[in-house]
Amino acid sequence: MTLNRRLTQHEHVHQFIVMRNLDGWEVREEEDAAILRHVQHDDWHRVERDVGLFDIRVRDLKRRGWLETELPHARAVSTSGTPLA
Repeated sequence: MTLNRRLTQHEHVHQFIVMRNLDGWEVREEEDAAILRHVQHDDWHRVERDVGLFDIRVRDLKRRGWLETELPHARAVSTSGTPLA
């Protein structure tokens, strides 16, 4: 599973990233060049929790005027695995 949700507002970028690796899943939240959160999980249920938190953060950013940018190489999915609009 790869998740990469990217939002922009003016020249600012906010990203939510989940990537599978040899040790489990890497979970990151970034704003511009700053890493706001970076954890490594070996338990899928912790990843699901973080993706749910990302969904809440994305909704909050959108309410504040941020726009979600479609990335061609990754699709946004919810904790249930369904694509998000």
